[in-house]
Amino acid sequence: MATFPHNEILSLTAVQPTHELGESYGPDLRLADLLTPELADLELGYGSASGDLRLRTAIADRHGVRPDQVVVTVGGMHAIFLLAYLVADNGGQVVTTAPLFPLARNCYDTVGADVRVIPVSFDDGYRLTVDDVRAQLTPETGLVSLATPQNPSGVAIPAATLRQIADVMSDVCPEAYLMVDETYRTAAYGDDPIADTAVHLGPKVVSVASLSKCHGAAGLRIGWLISTDEDLVDRMVTAKFNTVVTSAPVTEALAVRVFEQEDEILGVRRRWLADALASTEEWVRANGELVEWVRPDAGALCCVRLKPEVPLDRFKAAAVELSVRMADGDWFGDESRVFRLGFGFLSPAELKAALEALTAALDKAVHASD
Repeated sequence: MATFPHNEILSLTAVQPTHELGESYGPDLRLADLLTPELADLELGYGSASGDLRLRTAIADRHGVRPDQVVVTVGGMHAIFLLAYLVADNGGQVVTTAPLFPLARNCYDTVGADVRVIPVSFDDGYRLTVDDVRAQLTPETGLVSLATPQNPSGVAIPAATLRQIADVMSDVCPEAYLMVDETYRTAAYGDDPIADTAVHLGPKVVSVASLSKCHGAAGLRIGWLISTDEDLVDRMVTAKFNTVVTSAPVTEALAVRVFEQEDEILGVRRRWLADALASTEEWVRANGELVEWVRPDAGALCCVRLKPEVPLDRFKAAAVELSVRMADGDWFGDESRVFRLGFGFLSPAELKAALEALTAALDKAVHASD
């Protein structure tokens, strides 16, 4: 019987602890931020299978493509699942990384793909090389699935590396698609530049993203897939129609409002994330005898590793006792002493308190037997 593998990341949708460091996005927008009187006149009928034209136009304008090259989906995971179903079901070969956002890996396993894994590690700063990818490619490869910045690390893949990967794929597996999950692309820090989208690297390069992480609108469940391959777009629209018919016109209309305010929303979040990153960096420095990290390139998340001096089981027990939640590295296929620390979700005061509680958990673990 077909099923989706269980993963403890599901616990993030359960009761929120006192100190939430497990989430991977910034603060939530509120409905009042988006409501206008005109929305009261919205008819609650079916929408368009490809997505509201105003919304597709807003997405297209930000990626330098046409609206008919955008398919709106029910969150980014819907896009990833449909793409996997179309190009990698029943033994189709997928090349991806580990660690990886577990829902993406679950998609590939559930559709019966032959998954070839490229390990990226904390010790190497989660950096991916062209040679890493080339070593896993075969003529049977149908999909290469990468994320930049990555989840859980927040480490980005340089544009030059993505370009080289696309070139290698055109030689080894020219019919394969390179899917680049760009969910955190616009979650830059302060005055850092926003990376260019990868969708222009070639006709077989596909971009997937959503409003969930960078814009604080996860509850709208609005994602998208962008492709310059007309046949793939047509198949995606058909697949979407056969799974959910359309997205919700209400949330699509609210998503248009998000894009109308995007400059302001992202501007505020750039400063928020930069300050939160600085607080996290200072916490790592202050606890450097017990933890280490890989500094992220963008996003509201990073990977922290416990040094051998910290008893892992005692630390986890102390964190639970102090109501501090992090995202275990095991969830992502990472080593057990690594955890994803989400620094963008909490207010500055709440983040300070959460990091202090995390310090207390470290101290309790190390000195429990004293």
